[in-house]
Amino acid sequence: MLSSLVKEHHAKQLARKEAQEEKRKEAIFAANNLTQALVNHLNVGVAQAYLNQKRLDAEAKQLHQSATNFSKHTQQWLTLVEAFSSALKEIGDVENWARTIEEDMKTVTCALEYAYKGTHIFNPSKSWFVKHE
Repeated sequence: MLSSLVKEHHAKQLARKEAQEEKRKEAIFAANNLTQALVNHLNVGVAQAYLNQKRLDAEAKQLHQSATNFSKHTQQWLTLVEAFSSALKEIGDVENWARTIEEDMKTVTCALEYAYKGTHIFNPSKSWFVKHE
């Protein structure tokens, strides 16, 4: 009887150990599945972050290149505008000089006409001047 109780106890203990081992294997399997799911979820996030960073780097490089080109074009435009402004200033200076010369010539012409009219009389029918006596 005692030996049968011991055998029964060992059998129950063995059954409990097997059940416990089965539960432990299921727990390990579930933990592995959970860990794998978490890692996969994190990997998707990391992969997306990596792709976003790569895209941002490419766009930043393109933006830098565009800014450099814009700066060069702006400098070229500034040079052209300065040259144009200088040319306009020179034209204005030449125009002012021409106006001054024209006014001086008108003054000289008026003075000569006045001086000439004082000593000569104009004969429009013969288109020549007759000396006034």
